[in-house]
Amino acid sequence: MTKSQGTKTRRAPKGTPALDRLYLLDLSGGRVLSLNPDGSDKTIIATDCRFPDGVAVDAEAGHVYWTNMGVPHLNDGSIERADLDGRNRRTIVAQGATFTPKQLHLDKESGKLYWSDREGMRVMRANLDGSNLETLVQTGQGDTDRRDQTRWCVGITIDSQRGQFYWTQKGPDDAGLGRIFRANIDTPKGEGPTDRSDIELLFDGLPEPIDLELDVENRVLYWTDRGDPPLGNTVNRASIPGAPGRLGKPEILLTHLMEGIGLALDLPGDRLFVTDLAGSVYTARLNGSEKRPILMAQGNLTGIAYVH
Repeated sequence: MTKSQGTKTRRAPKGTPALDRLYLLDLSGGRVLSLNPDGSDKTIIATDCRFPDGVAVDAEAGHVYWTNMGVPHLNDGSIERADLDGRNRRTIVAQGATFTPKQLHLDKESGKLYWSDREGMRVMRANLDGSNLETLVQTGQGDTDRRDQTRWCVGITIDSQRGQFYWTQKGPDDAGLGRIFRANIDTPKGEGPTDRSDIELLFDGLPEPIDLELDVENRVLYWTDRGDPPLGNTVNRASIPGAPGRLGKPEILLTHLMEGIGLALDLPGDRLFVTDLAGSVYTARLNGSEKRPILMAQGNLTGIAYVH
């Protein structure tokens, strides 16, 4: 059993855990974990997850949600929900209803879950109980398109104030073909997920962008990139307008990640958290300064969420 700063991993006790917590996913171990932001009190929420990737938390309702990628060629991805202490675990989006679900975003105001579906080549959403499953964007159809990794949707974040969502299409490994897009949550009248006229390409030529987070008030978009250095294995940010207009130049905040994946922001606390596939969790200020590890060698870590 691995240790974190001298504290053994333990099972979640009954009752609702204290807030100000991180929730993260161990891909190789198939686990959902929670811990304090300093890395202490690492607690197992769920085990036997089928390659978990994206995580979101509804602290008010006491639920944690996560995506299971499953085995990509089998089209058997799913989404699960459990109480914050791991009880009452249930599948809310059944295997095969989504192909390879990746980053997950919870929009409490609308009562919706949003996620990117990689091999499914789409952006999807559903109610918090998994009902009313919808496809918002479809970038390809069938096995031939599926082999084109520029069509693969990975990261997702929502601007509920402006009624917009953002997503990444990572491209092939280290190819410099990654892109970040934006569209309106409401599909234009008379259009569908394959022919939307409101899709904006914000950034292209990126090494391999993965997860997204948005500072809505300050109009700053953050993302991880697992591609090759110097632009990859990084955390980045750029200012974005609320409507089509001049974009800020991407700024690299953190470097020397080992395939950076998950990202979470604590805006009031002026800090961010990031995971990588080498099993590390780092924290830093929002400008990238004061970077330090809070966990190391914890398997292959993917999604992360912060709850205050």
